[in-house]
Amino acid sequence: MDTFNTSMSLPFSYTFTITSSSYTTCTNTISNPWMDSRIWSKLPQRLLDRVIAFLPPPAFCRARSVCKRWYGLLFSSSFLELYMQISPRHHWFLFFKHKTLKSYIYRNNTSGGNGDNRTNCEGYIFDPYDIAWYRLSFNLVPSGFSPASSSGGLVCWVSDEAGAKNLILCNPLVGSLSQLPPTLRPRLFPSIGLTVSPTSIDVAVAGDDLISPYAVKSLSTESFHIDAGGFYSIWGSTSSLPRLCSLESGRMVYVDAKFYCMNYSPFSVLAYDIAENTWFKIQAPMRRFLRSPSLVESKGKLILVAAVEKSKLNVPKSSRLWGLQACGTTWVEIERMPLQLYMQFAEVEGGDGFDCVGNGEFIVIMIRGSDKALLFDICRKRWQWIPPCPYLRSGCYNNEEDAELHGLAYEPRLATPVISLLDQLTLPFPSFNG
Repeated sequence: MDTFNTSMSLPFSYTFTITSSSYTTCTNTISNPWMDSRIWSKLPQRLLDRVIAFLPPPAFCRARSVCKRWYGLLFSSSFLELYMQISPRHHWFLFFKHKTLKSYIYRNNTSGGNGDNRTNCEGYIFDPYDIAWYRLSFNLVPSGFSPASSSGGLVCWVSDEAGAKNLILCNPLVGSLSQLPPTLRPRLFPSIGLTVSPTSIDVAVAGDDLISPYAVKSLSTESFHIDAGGFYSIWGSTSSLPRLCSLESGRMVYVDAKFYCMNYSPFSVLAYDIAENTWFKIQAPMRRFLRSPSLVESKGKLILVAAVEKSKLNVPKSSRLWGLQACGTTWVEIERMPLQLYMQFAEVEGGDGFDCVGNGEFIVIMIRGSDKALLFDICRKRWQWIPPCPYLRSGCYNNEEDAELHGLAYEPRLATPVISLLDQLTLPFPSFNG
């Protein structure tokens, strides 16, 4: 595999590395008269900007080293406005190596910095179109925070320490950080939901209320909203979770104005209606026979991915995908992993379980405790193994004995102007000592 690093000077601390099985270097001299420099040198700047706006982020970062004008495009309001209008969407995935839930729940947060020892956290981006891996540095994010959710080019980081939760929204491509006010209720490891549109930001923090130093219960939800119309609600709306629920996944999936998350013991799906500020339960398909169920969003639909293990011979073990129908209560099986592939998958997985994340037409199934993962293209109905990420050995923790891979749907964006809405808030945010 070919690897290269961008070495140009950037206005923020930034590392971008790529490894791809499809990347090749062309050294042949182009003699086509259509590439005559006398023609291309007269190309209007506005047309050039349109071409550059279509470049994927890695190519754009390399192009910035060509000349001063291209270097300054990242700070040009006219180019960024054009970029937001015509730039194609990239349904990528962002992975992190981070401590497991059990590891940092029982960590002593008052041990004087012996908890999180990371010095330069890295994220690993996977491009399912080109089957390529990239590496991003997140060294601007202060220590004591973990990635929780992503939407609209922003990555949400939540504080690890038990108590009122502090949240940071980060755009890793431009190195921006924006703080949200701390939550009102103390929590331990809540589920975080984030959805970012061009004109609004919505955040939901649910469960794991810390009602005493020795008791944790899933009781309530806090929501944050701000939009370009001037309306905002700062953790002002609270809603009680359904009785006997257990949010062990720590994440939410946003589909059609609702946040969804898995409920365990027994399996079901919990849905939070943002507008109504209410929760309700949806029965999961074949709930008694599911293993490692995960909720993903794909092309605007909610999909449940799980292994099915039933002892009866007429229902063989398999991995299946169900889609939630428009009525909001009925599931329909939309795909089943081919039997031969499932046998390979089950042998590698060995009963350790797996996690899933979806974005656009792609779903990634990651085997826990392994660097093996499957990619499923819903549109082409195609399954394939993903090449291992070459950077996993250089993760963001010095001691990775109990670390595992955590994936988020990620849409890279050079411009996220909606983040400026947070500057309108005049609350005295706490300062972070990273």
